[in-house]
Amino acid sequence: MADQGTGARYEEVSVGLVGGESFVRRMVQIARQGSTPGLRVEPAVYQDESEAPQRARALMERVDVLLFAGPLSYDRTLAEGDLAVPGLYVPPSSAALHAALVQAMSTSAFDPARISVDSVKEQEVKDCYAEVGLSARRVRVRPYQEELEPGDYLEFHRKLFAAGRTSGAVTTIAAVADALEADGVPTVLMRPSTQTMRETLRAAILTGSGARLSRSRIAVVIVQVPDSALPTRTSPAQYWYQELRLSLHHELLHDARRMDAIVLPHDQTSFLVISTLGSLETITGELETAPFLARVREALNLDLQVGIGLGRSTLEAENNAYRAIAMAVADDADLAYLVGSDELVLRLPAGPATEVPPVVDETRDLETLRMLIQDLDKSGDEARLVDAEQVAGILGVTLRTARRTLRGLVDSGLAWPMPAARAGKVGRPPMVYQLLDERLN
Repeated sequence: MADQGTGARYEEVSVGLVGGESFVRRMVQIARQGSTPGLRVEPAVYQDESEAPQRARALMERVDVLLFAGPLSYDRTLAEGDLAVPGLYVPPSSAALHAALVQAMSTSAFDPARISVDSVKEQEVKDCYAEVGLSARRVRVRPYQEELEPGDYLEFHRKLFAAGRTSGAVTTIAAVADALEADGVPTVLMRPSTQTMRETLRAAILTGSGARLSRSRIAVVIVQVPDSALPTRTSPAQYWYQELRLSLHHELLHDARRMDAIVLPHDQTSFLVISTLGSLETITGELETAPFLARVREALNLDLQVGIGLGRSTLEAENNAYRAIAMAVADDADLAYLVGSDELVLRLPAGPATEVPPVVDETRDLETLRMLIQDLDKSGDEARLVDAEQVAGILGVTLRTARRTLRGLVDSGLAWPMPAARAGKVGRPPMVYQLLDERLN
């Protein structure tokens, strides 16, 4: 993506935010204050931690890294299988406990010397109390353990309060806090500090960048028309053969557009497609199916030979592509061969033909964003949060067009989807988007 002020290119990193609504909104504001112009965020909001695995897995194909609100949602997601992208969580910390104690003392919610605390280590509690000159002797602590459920923490707090051993509870789990308050237990929900969230977001961005870097190895694809598809007396100068080459080039460009790839004539019967491993994975289902074979067969009734080479340099990738195309020719089967480093060899069967997504028009989207911001300025709206109904009114378009416009702004990195607004209306609440007016500069 290009920097609108300088024309330079910067790396895009997409971070999936998995947590409750308050966590997602806080993290979005922190992300906007940062200095990562290529950052995109995708929210996955849950009502409680049991929904985290479903929300996270629905997001994985669209992001480079997942950032969870805490260890509970992270571990629950991992318990259902490995993640396709790296994952991190915001850790409970003594800074969050400090803030919870200040809140309790300022509101006289309970006696901080007699409370129960979950999800933090006992030594962290002792250190925190020592720093503020309080004794932690009568503070009861249940550290975070992967095998414990929210109900276990709830019972821990309930029993201590019922026995008169504590005057209140501090918990990191929103559902536990709600249940305790419903039982009449004075409770403070411990939220991560802004500094902790900022540092974890920075770590997620670096982790996501590293994941992108591992996918940025060069991929060279040789796409070849087999001899068996040509008449015995075919000449490259023949008109029909030139038409075939032009048609094949056109079809290759369909998938190449999705890969941000270059298509070059190689010789009279083949083309070179140059891209990266990450881009190649987008059209091969993570290297599960072969590129080009199904589309070209459907469009031109032509069977191709495809060899894919991976490498840390264009030369290494091209050499591996030659090895791969030789294997494809020798096999004469309906599949492609992939050759990479360390003697990696994969056989990729032909997959279904795929549709090509629309091309993003960043210039048009910038102008649209500018129009929306100008209208919001007139009404004194500085939050920059809009839904499709507002956009339709501002631009004078239908709701369907407004929704498509907002998705275009997201694709161009000029808006982020937010948790749906809570409203008194019956039915599904409207989707809200955060306009990134700072990216107009």
